[in-house]
Amino acid sequence: MQALTDIEREIYTLIRRTGSIMAKDIPFKKAGVIPSLVRKGLIEIYKGPSSRGSRKRCKYLRCTGETEEI
Repeated sequence: MQALTDIEREIYTLIRRTGSIMAKDIPFKKAGVIPSLVRKGLIEIYKGPSSRGSRKRCKYLRCTGETEEI
């Protein structure tokens, strides 16, 4: 496991605590750490429906299978 910066750790714990979160719900100034978390294999990006019965799909973030404490 690679060491995380403070902001990376904050965003990772936010995503892990919520389970799945829309990418646009991440604060704008902190969203820059998402690509580094994806590269490290801690989170993944997937598309899902924005609401029930809607055809629109939005990007969501969720933690990968690794559940160890950081």
